[in-house]
Amino acid sequence: MANTLDPMDLKQIISLHLDGFSNRKIGVTLGISRNTVNTYMRLFKASNSSPKELLALDNATLEKLFPSHTTIDNPRYDELMLYFEGVNKARNHPGFTFLYHYQEYVAQAKDPYGYTQFMEHYRRKYAKAKGSMKLEHDPGKELFIDYAGKKLQIIDKETGELIPVEVFVAILPNSQYTYVEACKSQKREDLINCCCNALRFYGGVPKAIVSDNLKSAVTRASKYEADINRSFKDFARHYNCVINPARGYAPQDKALVENAVNLAYQRIYYPLREMSFFSLEDLNREIKRLLGRYNDLLFSRKEASRRELFQSVEREYLKPLPQATYELKGYRRAKVQKMGYVYFSPDKSYYSVPYRYIGKETTIHYTSSVVEVYYYHQRIALHQRNPSKGSYNTNKEHLSSTHKYYSDWSPEFFKKKAALHGEHVLGCIEKIITAVDYPEIGYKRAMGVLQLHKSYGSQRLDNACKRALQADAATYLRIKNILKNNLDKSSLFYQDLEKDKSHIPEHDNIRGASAYQ
Repeated sequence: MANTLDPMDLKQIISLHLDGFSNRKIGVTLGISRNTVNTYMRLFKASNSSPKELLALDNATLEKLFPSHTTIDNPRYDELMLYFEGVNKARNHPGFTFLYHYQEYVAQAKDPYGYTQFMEHYRRKYAKAKGSMKLEHDPGKELFIDYAGKKLQIIDKETGELIPVEVFVAILPNSQYTYVEACKSQKREDLINCCCNALRFYGGVPKAIVSDNLKSAVTRASKYEADINRSFKDFARHYNCVINPARGYAPQDKALVENAVNLAYQRIYYPLREMSFFSLEDLNREIKRLLGRYNDLLFSRKEASRRELFQSVEREYLKPLPQATYELKGYRRAKVQKMGYVYFSPDKSYYSVPYRYIGKETTIHYTSSVVEVYYYHQRIALHQRNPSKGSYNTNKEHLSSTHKYYSDWSPEFFKKKAALHGEHVLGCIEKIITAVDYPEIGYKRAMGVLQLHKSYGSQRLDNACKRALQADAATYLRIKNILKNNLDKSSLFYQDLEKDKSHIPEHDNIRGASAYQ
C-alpha cells in the first residue's frame, strides 16, 4: 500500500518550487515520483492561495486541502530498479545489448514496462551516476554532512579516564568550505545541534542537506525513498531547507564529505595527536583554530582558498538564517485522563487540555521551554514547560465549571473557609493540611471537616475542633466521631476544660508550690 504524503513533505515541495527547482528536480531531491510532484503542482495552482500563502498554513489545514495523494512505493518500479543493477554490471561485457536484457526482464517480470520506458528509466538512473568524471556542484544548493570514522578523546578531570568523542564534518561542495566540531555522540540531539552550529558558521542555509543514512537522521533507509525522522524533518522545516539522504551503496553521493573527513585527519587530527583536553569546549576551541588555517590554505590550481571561494561565490546563494534558533522537539503520545490532564513522562508531570478531549489519544510536542498538545495535527493546548516532577500545570479555561472550583484549592482557600466557623476550626484545618506531604490529600480531608457544619452547625463544629486540638487528635475521623457521639457537649470533660479553672478555691492561708522548694 502506498504511503500518504504528510504536510511536511508538501511544504518541502512548495519550498523547492519557490527556490526555482523544476518538478523533475524536486522529485529527484525528495525521492518522490515526478508524476506525484506534477499532480501536486497542478493542485497548488488550482487552489485560491499562492505558494507563499500555502507555505504559511499550519499542517492540519494543508492536510485538509491536499489529503489523498501518495509517494512512490511501487513494487513494479522497485523490481525494475533492482534488475538494472545486474544490467549495469554487465554493461562492458563483449556482446552486451539492451534488447537481450529487456527480453530477459519481460520473461521474469509480472507486469513489465515497455521497451521505451525500460530505456528511459535506465538513462535516468545512470546518466549522472555512472562514470568517474568530476561532478559540478551548484553554489548554495547542498550541504554534505557526516561523522568521521575515527574519534578524538577528552580526559575526565576526576578519574583520568579517556572519553571518546565523535567528530562532525560538514562541507559546501562548490567552495569546499568546511566545518568541523567535536560532540558527545551521534544521537539525534547532538546531530541537530551540530547542524545548527554549522549553519551559523556559514551564515546561511543551503537548499538541501545531504546526510549519510545515520540512525539519528533516517528512521528507515531506502535506496529510493528514505524515511527522515520527525525531529530532523522539523529542523529542516524551521530552516526552510530539505533533507536528502545519500543512497546506500552509492559512494559517489558522499565522496566530497568523505574526502573532507580524510583531510580533517591530516589538518586537524594529526596536529592534535600530542595534546590533551579536559572538556569539549577546550577541544572545539583548538579545532576552530586549526580549521581556520585549513580553510585559508590556497588550492594549488585555483589560486584561492576555500574561505575566499565561499565569500566571493557561494555565500550569496545561501538563504538567510531564521531569526529564532531552532529548539529540538521531542514527541510523546498520551491519553487525556478523566481529570482533564495528559501525563508528560519526561518530567513525570501533568498538563491540562480542554475537558471535551477527555479520553482522546493526543501527541505531545515539547522543547526545553514549551509543551504543546496536538489532536489530529491541531494544537489544543500550549504550556510553558515546568521541570518540577509531579506538578499539575493548569489553564483554567480548559476546565469545566465543576473542575474550576477544585482548581482554586490551596492552603489560603481552606483557611479562609475555616475562619468563618471559628478559630478552633481554623487551627484544625491548618494542622490537617501541614500534616501530609501531598497537598491534595490534605485538601480533601480539610473539605470533609468543613462539610460537617452542614449537619452540626458552626458552633458545635468549633467546639469539637477545640476538643480535638486539646487532645492532639485533629483529624477528620476524630472530629466526626466527637460530633456523632455528642462528646462536644459532655460536661465531664469539655466544660471543665472550657472554664480552664482550678477546682480548689482561692484562700490566703493556702500556699502554692513555691513554698515547698
